[in-house]
Amino acid sequence: MLDFCFDIVDGVVACFTRNLSWSAILSTYWFLFVVEFPRYYFLELVIAIYYKFTFRSRQKRQAVARMKLYIENPLITILAPGKNEGKNIYKLVKSLNEQTYRNYEIIIVDDGSDDATPLICRDLEKAGYIDLYLRADVRGGKASAANFGTNYSKGKYVVHLDADSSLDRDAIEKILLPFYYDPKIKAVGGCVKVRNADASLCSSMQALEYLKTIQVGRMVTSELGIYHIISGAFGAFDREKLMQIGMWDIGPGLDGDITQKIRKSGDKVYFAEDAICMTSVPTQWHALFKQRQRWSKSLIRFRLRKHFDILMPHKHFDILNWISNMENLLYDCFFNFLWLFYIVMLVFMHTDRLMEIFLVGWMIRYCFSLVAFGVIMMISERASEEKKLIPYLFISTFYTGYFLRSTRLLAHIKELFFFSSYKDPWNPKKTSDLAQIEGM
Repeated sequence: MLDFCFDIVDGVVACFTRNLSWSAILSTYWFLFVVEFPRYYFLELVIAIYYKFTFRSRQKRQAVARMKLYIENPLITILAPGKNEGKNIYKLVKSLNEQTYRNYEIIIVDDGSDDATPLICRDLEKAGYIDLYLRADVRGGKASAANFGTNYSKGKYVVHLDADSSLDRDAIEKILLPFYYDPKIKAVGGCVKVRNADASLCSSMQALEYLKTIQVGRMVTSELGIYHIISGAFGAFDREKLMQIGMWDIGPGLDGDITQKIRKSGDKVYFAEDAICMTSVPTQWHALFKQRQRWSKSLIRFRLRKHFDILMPHKHFDILNWISNMENLLYDCFFNFLWLFYIVMLVFMHTDRLMEIFLVGWMIRYCFSLVAFGVIMMISERASEEKKLIPYLFISTFYTGYFLRSTRLLAHIKELFFFSSYKDPWNPKKTSDLAQIEGM
């Protein structure tokens, strides 16, 4: 398959570089070489090589941390808030009851469900499969539900899950180990992968994206000390720290927001790349578009507005927090506007040969994606399974290079000028209104 892919690349090069010198290619595709390649390909390759070379030392560190964990054997609260998740609860509970780490309580928080969730959860509670079922009759939003459950928690650490998640057997154990690496680590993110990759082309694209941006991308930012978002699908928190910072703030964008609050408090966050959580992703393009619009709007809301003080000099200024916030804003927001300028410039400068220009651009992105997939294979714990995604690299360049960028760009415009994250029905209107009033 790889040989076939390289033959195609060679053919494109031979066909379209007859009229384009290498210097012309570099000047024409400066955005790819100056903006994207250093951050998303070269840096990730360097960190992945470092990751492989330090494998033995990480194993030793994990062994020491595992010993400390089981000697202490702390009670863990597993918290799963959600609405209308009745169809997913049993699968979640089943994966939790198969965990290698056994000292935990399970709290399910029902955020005003109108499906069979109450009946299912009460039966599971009576049977002893979950420890506590909490129900809010009126929907308050995911942050409100998470806070509701945390107030009833008894564990030293709170593991926050989406109700449609399922975990590898050792996932809880592995997400707890970093707390024993460094006492300053107060929150740990798990590695989220796509369960339904084969469901559609849309979900296959996301499976590739999750491997690159979560398993590899977050490993890189964690190793550099600038890890900036713990996924709501699977994250672990020191309960005392959660209470100290006021838990989750109401309003949209709670995952990145809670991570920012912990970093601002002077403590560390960490990414456990081998603590694996499987989740289902949208299978239809319109549903994916809505989801990514919501995610991108919230980035502007909490990074550029709510936590803008991270970027300003003050007595608690931290250079890693500054880099973390700035890197996220630059690459996930501001460079999308630069990308639009770049595309418009290409169209106006090369009107007579647009097909050639965009095909060579695709070829360059495709070569980059081969490098990126090689990095994924270097660190993935299930590389043999994920090789099946190789054929989708052919298409993924359009998905990441055009669909995601244009989707994010539109969301950023909506949020910058119209504060539209507060109007998203994903969060209840009353909590969004209150969050906007309180600057959350």
